[in-house]
Amino acid sequence: MGERPLTVMVVDDHPMWRDAVARDLGEAGCEVVATAGDGPGAVRRALAVRPDVLVLDLNLPGLPGAEVCRQLAGDVKVLVLSASGEQEDVLEAVKAGATGYLVKSASAAELVDAVRRTAAGDAVFTPGLAGLVLGEYRRLATAPAPRTPGAPEVPHLTDRETEVLRLVAKGLTYRQIADRLVISHRTVQNHVQNTLGKLQLHNRAELVRYAIESGLDGGE
Repeated sequence: MGERPLTVMVVDDHPMWRDAVARDLGEAGCEVVATAGDGPGAVRRALAVRPDVLVLDLNLPGLPGAEVCRQLAGDVKVLVLSASGEQEDVLEAVKAGATGYLVKSASAAELVDAVRRTAAGDAVFTPGLAGLVLGEYRRLATAPAPRTPGAPEVPHLTDRETEVLRLVAKGLTYRQIADRLVISHRTVQNHVQNTLGKLQLHNRAELVRYAIESGLDGGE
């Protein structure tokens, strides 16, 4: 993020928890630019301040957290911080556009690391949840949606973009992909953004599903 501090917005309906998270992030060098305690306020303020990362609880009055994700998809990177680690909640949040998912039992250090990695473009999950998400997309990929008649062909991806996409589908972080391919983290991010644009997708979750449906998550 260069010399500019990472900007973060914290959304939770419990004031004490919201303040504690904001304090932890502030002490770690992040700039907390806004907070909110309900869904509609979260959407409105997030679009106004455009934080690098939105730390979002799912159980919100006025508008559920998953719907907040849907309304902000493509505009703000969302890291869910929820008391629930249930499969249904995790998958709903990711399908709605959340970049990552942590349970509230995570330590302050884990939260700060997750926020920084989310800002850098990584998909961050509490241990065990990443496999759950990939497993679900593999299941969905067994019955891919039929192509709409007359729809344009998928734009051509370069060999490097395809290689990066294959590693994304395997669940590797951008840093791991950079190390594997001996390229910079920024180059990996650029390849992913180019691929998202070519495929007209909005986030990493959609990219993973596309890769699995295309058979790019197979063996080495």
